[in-house]
Amino acid sequence: MTPSEITLVLGGTRSGKSCFAESLIAASAQPIYLATAEPRDGEMTARIAAHRARRGPAWRTVEAPLALPEVLPDLARPDSAVLVDCLTLWLSNLLAAGHDIADATARLIAALDRCAGRVVLVSNEVGLGIVPDNALARAFRDHAGALHQAVAGRADTVYFVAAGLPLVLKGIGSRAP
Repeated sequence: MTPSEITLVLGGTRSGKSCFAESLIAASAQPIYLATAEPRDGEMTARIAAHRARRGPAWRTVEAPLALPEVLPDLARPDSAVLVDCLTLWLSNLLAAGHDIADATARLIAALDRCAGRVVLVSNEVGLGIVPDNALARAFRDHAGALHQAVAGRADTVYFVAAGLPLVLKGIGSRAP
């Protein structure tokens, strides 16, 4: 199996993280967009449509709102590159469905180890603000922090994007395109 290249792109809402992540693999022969969002309302439907339009027809889209660890290794091959957008939506889906988050995180890390191609994962950094005032929001923030630490620990390169500008957090010799 060819060793994979794993990249994590973190940032706040509307920071430019998805556009930056797309730029990392847009030139790949077979770019794949692994979507975790579900169009549960009109606003999310519009966001999904805007993302698809921005990417264009060269991208293959695969939807995996819950089954990310199961689907990812089959898609990440030496001849393809996979963009996972986004981990925090995947986490929201898992919480809503009552899944064990620690187990799902461990399964994702194991799945990354089985990937044979380039994988870029996008996620919202939600731990920079105030402590949420309710238990569910605090649990989400805490799970997101643990998920990010686990994925960053496995990743070869980690970026933090703010105002459309990527900052390299991890990765020797890494550079923004």
